[in-house]
Amino acid sequence: MEWKSGHSQSFLPQHIHQTETPQVSTDSGQARLNQLGYKQELKRDLSLWSNFAFSFSIISIVTGVTTLYNTGLTYGGPVSFVYGWLIVGCFTLLVGFSMAEICSAFPTSGGLYYWSAKLAGPNWAPFASWITGWFNMIGQWAVTASIDFSLAQMISVMILLGTGGRNGGGYDPSKYVVIALHAGILFMHSLLNSLPISWLSFLGRFAAAWNIFGVILLTITIPLVATERASAEFVFAHFNRDNGQGITSTPYIFFLGFLLSQYTLTGYDASAHMTEETRNADVNGPKGIISSIGISVIVGWIYIVGITFAVTDISGLLDPENDAGGYAIAELFYSSFKSRFGHGFGGIICLGVAAVAIFFCGMSSLTSNSRMAFAFSRDGAMPFSNLWHEVNNQDVPINAVWFSAFIAFCMALTSLGSLVAYQAMVSIATIGLYIAYGLPIFFRVTLARKSFVLGPYNLGRYGVIIGWIAVVWVVLISVLFSLPVAYPISSQTLNYTPVAVGGVIVLTLGSWIVSARHWFKGPVTNIN
Repeated sequence: MEWKSGHSQSFLPQHIHQTETPQVSTDSGQARLNQLGYKQELKRDLSLWSNFAFSFSIISIVTGVTTLYNTGLTYGGPVSFVYGWLIVGCFTLLVGFSMAEICSAFPTSGGLYYWSAKLAGPNWAPFASWITGWFNMIGQWAVTASIDFSLAQMISVMILLGTGGRNGGGYDPSKYVVIALHAGILFMHSLLNSLPISWLSFLGRFAAAWNIFGVILLTITIPLVATERASAEFVFAHFNRDNGQGITSTPYIFFLGFLLSQYTLTGYDASAHMTEETRNADVNGPKGIISSIGISVIVGWIYIVGITFAVTDISGLLDPENDAGGYAIAELFYSSFKSRFGHGFGGIICLGVAAVAIFFCGMSSLTSNSRMAFAFSRDGAMPFSNLWHEVNNQDVPINAVWFSAFIAFCMALTSLGSLVAYQAMVSIATIGLYIAYGLPIFFRVTLARKSFVLGPYNLGRYGVIIGWIAVVWVVLISVLFSLPVAYPISSQTLNYTPVAVGGVIVLTLGSWIVSARHWFKGPVTNIN
């Protein structure tokens, strides 16, 4: 990896022309943005720490591990997520390295879709940009829907436990209460994202600090409070084959357990989407991507190992008849305190710590959504683009904020019909986003292998090989997470991920063939 001083080559795609030479800026990120043909519209006020904080808060170790701990316990247990986390973390870092290299060359809020347009060349630029952009946009909306719905579910479990638990006559909120909580959370996130970027910068830094605080607190407290603890052999060597899903193949079970890790280690493209608001973004944007992944891998592994030392009965945690209704980590926290003190109030407080982390995770996710919508509509790719591209007098893309929140709410409405349908919808959060991550990397190592002009951050001679490994990893997890997760296969056990992702492919390709190919020309400049 190399960090080099800036250079004078133009980064404009061949099919894009500047019509005016912008005023020279002392900020390298803004100067490079002007070279790309875009004027500075958002307030450039974020530091490296703030840029990192947004991605780190969206990755949010506490959010991902807490909400998917059931999946990890079901498919392999300790071995699956203790070692699976490290494996997934290493490959995710390679994806991040490749994305960071491209981000350094093209530090725009559009991020992935602009990268694809530039790297695919003038003939393929509009199509590559269209496909990448919509996978990224829909994937981001699904991420926000998933995060905020998970928080609504956690709050409902906290209500259940706080009123006595399932076995103590506690109140179990209905699906309508959960969707109402989801709507309220999205509303609060929209209000926060309507604030100036300086406020969001402070909240983002606080969120990053809270995630680290939460990991330290929970990692120490839960095993310390629990009256029974697992042995080191259990934590590092126990493999759970009793998944109750009809799957007996050890390798298959192990790989399915990757979902906990890969779902968590997602969303770091936020550092790219925030580059037009980040100082010296051609350097700090890539640093934000890499540091958010690297620190998350380390902190996350510590969190997983720590709380797993309190696990002594996997089947009991997964039992839908336990006090938490089968919500494994809630039952773990609650029962740990109840066994020690005779009541589980402390466990509910610990869930509250996790809930705060999830809340800020959703807030940061909506921030990233709105910046992607702002950039995509700036290039005319979205219906009513002029509306979503507007910024208010505080340089906030206010319409894009509320529109993205509305779409995330609509996605969660599928839960009223069936949780299976909802899970299919949010599966796009992982697969859709990683397809969007993989496409520009693929173009960089193929069509643009010889023409790609490196930015200040680059991988040198290792860029192509790391890029190919990243592409293969994206293909592998896309196939893996589309495989059946239970046997025999029925309407309730079918993995609908291929259906959901296939639906996105059909819609994006169909809209391109029918309409967009006639008018969408890819990224366009706005310097007049």
